Amino acid sequence: MKKIFTTLLICMAASLFSVLAVNARQTSKLKFPSSFPILGGELSNSAATSVADIDEVMPRMAALGLNTVLVPAYWEFIEPVEGQYDFTLVDRVVQRARDNGLKVVFLWFGAWKNSMSCYAPEWLKTDTRRFARAMTRAGKPLEIASCFSDNVLQADLRAFTRLMEHLADIDRTTGTVVMMQIENEIGMLEDARDHSPLANAVYEKERWAQRFGTDIYADEKFMALHYAQYVEHLAQAARRIYPMPLYVNAAMNSRGRRPGEYPSAGPLAHLIDFWRQGAPTIDFLAPDIYDAGFKSWCQQYDIPQKNRLFIPETRCCANAGVRALYAFGEHRALGFSPFAIDQAPASDTEPVTCAYNLLRQLFRLKLRGAANFQEAEGVWGLLFDQNDRERIIHDGNTILTCRHNFTLPWDARATDGTLWPEGGGIIVRLSPREYIVAGNGIVVDFKTPTEKQQEQQKQLGEDGFEQAGGDAARPSAERPAFKGRRLGILSVDQVSVSNDGTLQYIRRDNGDQDHQGRHARIGVGEWKLLHVRLYEY
Repeated sequence: MKKIFTTLLICMAASLFSVLAVNARQTSKLKFPSSFPILGGELSNSAATSVADIDEVMPRMAALGLNTVLVPAYWEFIEPVEGQYDFTLVDRVVQRARDNGLKVVFLWFGAWKNSMSCYAPEWLKTDTRRFARAMTRAGKPLEIASCFSDNVLQADLRAFTRLMEHLADIDRTTGTVVMMQIENEIGMLEDARDHSPLANAVYEKERWAQRFGTDIYADEKFMALHYAQYVEHLAQAARRIYPMPLYVNAAMNSRGRRPGEYPSAGPLAHLIDFWRQGAPTIDFLAPDIYDAGFKSWCQQYDIPQKNRLFIPETRCCANAGVRALYAFGEHRALGFSPFAIDQAPASDTEPVTCAYNLLRQLFRLKLRGAANFQEAEGVWGLLFDQNDRERIIHDGNTILTCRHNFTLPWDARATDGTLWPEGGGIIVRLSPREYIVAGNGIVVDFKTPTEKQQEQQKQLGEDGFEQAGGDAARPSAERPAFKGRRLGILSVDQVSVSNDGTLQYIRRDNGDQDHQGRHARIGVGEWKLLHVRLYEY
């Protein structure tokens, strides 16, 4: 298995590097190969601050089943003395990634990290005369370098340029580094915009208030445009030196907060037009998803012709695995990456490992007219919880009713007050009467449209049969005549997908396992690929 996995990664490296080596003069946008997804994990912020840390963490990440690690590149370590550069940690990350068959996405912790300038080097932090700080409306200086300071921009740009030049020198022929994140969760706090003298001068020169108004939402747009214009300088340098996909990540505007209460003006979905205008070289805006409403956040960043979904940070928890399946299945995500995966307990990392194992197999599927399942028609992602329990999919003459597995009555956890873990997965149509169902904690039944239309809702007992006194107890004369045809299940087989894309039989789920032919089911805590064949009668 290890040999097969290594071979897959070598093939991935060659193909991905060929895409990343596109001449930047030919196109300002790089195409992303969906056949090689980023099955990632982001290290905690301090996990790569020493050689010993890097040596310890990389083998563990490979063992978890990742193919890509997201790792900070810290300005304070790269340029501890102004004009003197040290790439010891960067080199170690690249080398240890190669040693362990991993790819790297570097996160430039430059002028800003989570709004603050905490990773700027000491010489920049302490020289506030040269390197201006952002200020609140009341004149309070913030631990945030002002994006309106040309000195800040030029210092940041010089260090970032040297980093990109160094990566080109050590990595161009190998392609270990596959993407670059510029800055980290840019945004203003305590106020919606910078009110420093430099910022106010630009604000007045652009007549912003006359064009957009004077409320905090107009202030946020002003900052979004200028943060984006700042980032564009770095993006152009990166594209010129070592072409690779470039993105910026955003802390969400969640929990009812207003601009200034969350990291305002970052690459948020409601500001995408300002970011596209200010930073056209950036390939996509990426959400860091920690709050409730995972499906809604994904939808906001999956914008046809405007933005490809990539999730560089999300909560590493027991639900992370099914969320990964949903993101790849429903939104054709470029990648998924739980944060601080190096610090998470096994109870939180094991679902990620299981989901990535299923995804690797799904990407090997041979499908008619498509390189992989993300490019095919007839693919759906599922994600359920205790409140969002059901999705009905209309696929031609087949209607799939998909539910959380705990909607079935016989698991005690469904009714004993236990908080339901999320269930989710991916459905792939192989042919009009043939599907792959992959995931954890889901149940799917299949009906014709006429059958679904005549379906009677039944209350089931713990044995899975209708409760006493239900429709079956009514006299036959009172029951409406059934019209049309029905779908039945020919077989539900547990399968794996071989390296050549063919299905390999493991065992058949029949009898109790498919409720005597009523559905395909993957229990909570199970991670399976099911091959479902249907017939009509």
